[in-house]
Amino acid sequence: MGGHQLAQRDALAGPGKRLLITLDAGPAIPRNSRRSASSTRKDCPPSPENRVSAALKPPRQLRNATSKGKRHMKRIRNEGRSAARLIGSFAVVLGLGLTSVACAPGGQSDATDEGKSGEPQSGGELTVLLDAGFAGGWATGLDPATSNTTGANLPQNSAIFGGLFTLEAEEGEDAEIVPNQAESYEWTDEGRTLTITLRDGITFTDGTPMDADAVLWNWIRALNSGSTGAPRIDLKTDGPAPTLDPEFMDSLWAALPEDVNKADVESDLTAIQVVDDLTLKIQLNTVNGSLLNSFPGTNLNLIGSPTAYAEMGAEAFSLTPVAAGPFIVTSDKLNERLELEKNPDYFKEGLPYLDELTFQSVAGDQVAYQTLLAGQGDVIEGLSSVTLIEEAGKNPDVRVVLGAPTSPYVIQLNSRIAPFDDKRAREAIYYATDFDAINEGLFKGQGEMSQSFTASGGLFWEPDVDGYRTYDPEKAKEIVEELGGLKVTLGTTDIVTARSVTTALQTQWAEAGIDVEIEAQALGDVISDFVGGQWEAMLQTAGAWDPSVGIGVSVRFGSTSPYSGAPLPEGAANAGDALARGLETELDQLLADSIATIDPDERKARYAAVAKYISDEAYGPFGMAFSPAQVMRKNVYGPGLTTPIPALAVNQGVLYDRVWVESD
Repeated sequence: MGGHQLAQRDALAGPGKRLLITLDAGPAIPRNSRRSASSTRKDCPPSPENRVSAALKPPRQLRNATSKGKRHMKRIRNEGRSAARLIGSFAVVLGLGLTSVACAPGGQSDATDEGKSGEPQSGGELTVLLDAGFAGGWATGLDPATSNTTGANLPQNSAIFGGLFTLEAEEGEDAEIVPNQAESYEWTDEGRTLTITLRDGITFTDGTPMDADAVLWNWIRALNSGSTGAPRIDLKTDGPAPTLDPEFMDSLWAALPEDVNKADVESDLTAIQVVDDLTLKIQLNTVNGSLLNSFPGTNLNLIGSPTAYAEMGAEAFSLTPVAAGPFIVTSDKLNERLELEKNPDYFKEGLPYLDELTFQSVAGDQVAYQTLLAGQGDVIEGLSSVTLIEEAGKNPDVRVVLGAPTSPYVIQLNSRIAPFDDKRAREAIYYATDFDAINEGLFKGQGEMSQSFTASGGLFWEPDVDGYRTYDPEKAKEIVEELGGLKVTLGTTDIVTARSVTTALQTQWAEAGIDVEIEAQALGDVISDFVGGQWEAMLQTAGAWDPSVGIGVSVRFGSTSPYSGAPLPEGAANAGDALARGLETELDQLLADSIATIDPDERKARYAAVAKYISDEAYGPFGMAFSPAQVMRKNVYGPGLTTPIPALAVNQGVLYDRVWVESD
């Protein structure tokens, strides 16, 4: 499996207005405080496949809580594109959350970055094991402007490029966006202009300066070279065009695709401008409160050397990019092994701690764990297997640290076709579903229950929704009888955990008189079903640290997303037609409203309105939220490893410039 974000260029959306759309965005605001994942977990349960029957015990009732009212807005319109073009980068992300669990094995440590031995130590080597189907796959290279796996390759990108901004958490809590190679940022013009100031004195490893011109060059390439890792931006392109140095423009044109739309490039250069040697500004047509949160997971955050690109050429730069991060690429075997060495001129004094860092691609959790035990690896990023997490927790030689949950399970219901075009059928599914019992039976109560797309590891967490339909099998039976029966095909990705949950749901729904056929398929087939539009119900996950990032709420419930079953706008023949004509639903408006402010309290209230709308219309019941675990040798420490950082794209981030190894 894998995961990467989607960004596609829109056609003109009105005078002086052009859109880039992605499902990968989010604002620089402190998150709400939450309890530590490590402080609330118990012993890890047995493997889910052995606990399906236990999930069918009498349920606990979910709580109802109050939720605030709705807010509306004028939505950013996205015209002139077919929905089919939105498919690209989700091809590997969709099923990822279904493998993610966050049970706490008995051996979990509460180590801090410094660890029990005191201060971090410099020196040493580290080998990180990455799943070949996700972070361990970088077939399109590591040039941020052309890579289609930017979100999946966050570990490699963090080590090579460092990043303008990072997502950081204090002892695993209160995560926020922090300037890194950027020194500061400022919102002006009522949230329509973002000014970013760079740190002075940073140089790429080829000795050239990382200045505002270099960042502009990278940003224009990032937005115009076909990468699926660009953020969602509604740029203000109707202002005066700047006068740019001909040498700069020659270098930029040479680095762009031959068939690039020059008008788009010129529009971008109107909206994104250099203020001085260390300052740039991004001018937006509409407020985007989720823009800054998108940086650490998108290609705008990753700045490479324009000079090195010109000297090396596209192919070589993609293989061994030159940047200003904590490590330098020494060897790159695509999809196999990436070897790095310490950058002696890194801008942070005393960092990185490690002398060498290697990323090794491995074929899944079992191979990764056996490789770690065999002494051929030091860290597993994102171990998902319940059984292996339990086993690792009992192993005195390794440490297991849980991620902060951000993505609850959801049963998506396709309201565009029968039977779920009838709201009563959707209500029957809500009443027949007891995720609480599944959580108790499959995961020993360790999952975090949610009635919406938020979880405690992310922003705007609101676990309860006023009026949410909770488990009531008798009411479900009544509705099914009223409908004259209900037959459902329940799809999911062919993963052990997902199959276990769907089997439990099948039994629960049968008690309400619902005839269920389970269709567990390879991820590619699941994607084909979504795109074809003839699926009925899908067990998936929804959410991220910021609800607009990654596989967030808009992906699952926006009317023009190819992975949504929410109704199309009135009068739209299909998603492409809706996009071309600028049609939208009330839910689309609410979703757009949720990023149309940089005020975190306003955003939380607006996401509460989205959750309330989804609940009222019964578009899909939510369940448990999980996150993969980090597994490492006992002598390894660092942020994102020994202390959690919420996930930007499935796995939590790791700040490798601060990772260190305790010597024997």
